[in-house]
Amino acid sequence: MDPIISMRGIVKHFGGVTALDHVDLDILPGEVHALVGDNGAGKSTLIKILSGVYTPDAGEIRVDGQLVKFSSPRQTRRLGIEVIYQDLALVEDFDAVSNLFLGKERRIMLGSQTLPILNQSLMYRQALQIFERVRIKIPNVRQRIFYMSGGQRQGVAIGRALNSDNPIRLLIMDEPTAALGVEETSKVLDLIRHLKTQGVTILMISHNLEDVFAVSDRITALKTGRWTATVRTAETTKEEVVSYIVGAKTQRPESVNF
Repeated sequence: MDPIISMRGIVKHFGGVTALDHVDLDILPGEVHALVGDNGAGKSTLIKILSGVYTPDAGEIRVDGQLVKFSSPRQTRRLGIEVIYQDLALVEDFDAVSNLFLGKERRIMLGSQTLPILNQSLMYRQALQIFERVRIKIPNVRQRIFYMSGGQRQGVAIGRALNSDNPIRLLIMDEPTAALGVEETSKVLDLIRHLKTQGVTILMISHNLEDVFAVSDRITALKTGRWTATVRTAETTKEEVVSYIVGAKTQRPESVNF
């Protein structure tokens, strides 16, 4: 199976600090790929390069086999790469519908002319359709985000990412269960499983190995900016993954089919 995203030899420096040192990563269509590592391992830098926030100092990125150079997040969104950051970036004074269509507002049409009036009823109907498609339970989509639970907020953020004018090639989720309780964590993991059944490819960044082993197909570990392993979740153990995270064990690159 050919990867939809292929990163080779990615290098990134910040002054005298090497954040990424020739990192490789392949993401296969339809998989949940977990990216793990301690703080400072380079996970955030790697996904910011993949989402167009940073430009790598060396290395190449291919999307569906085609060499690309990302210069902005807008460009990556056009290619179907969406990111849900840990802070979710929701507007708490807005309701779920307004957050879902933030920057993508639907306006009333009069013939071929677009009027400067929001089409509230259309956005409401489309919001319900999006939430129903991915089984996100939001009891009241007109409720302000401020009053929603952590799991509901995560659901709104996922819905907003999927509300794209371009087909979604990759959904990047940064610590999707951070600060959630047991019940809400379970709901978010169920949502990730459901998204996979819908054909959504996911790159999940997480410190929680229980969550990683619950939903991922493959795991890539980083240690201080370097790749240490890419393994199939079903063929490894938490203890082995920990050894890759802390650098006690490193996989031979030539033994991996990225």
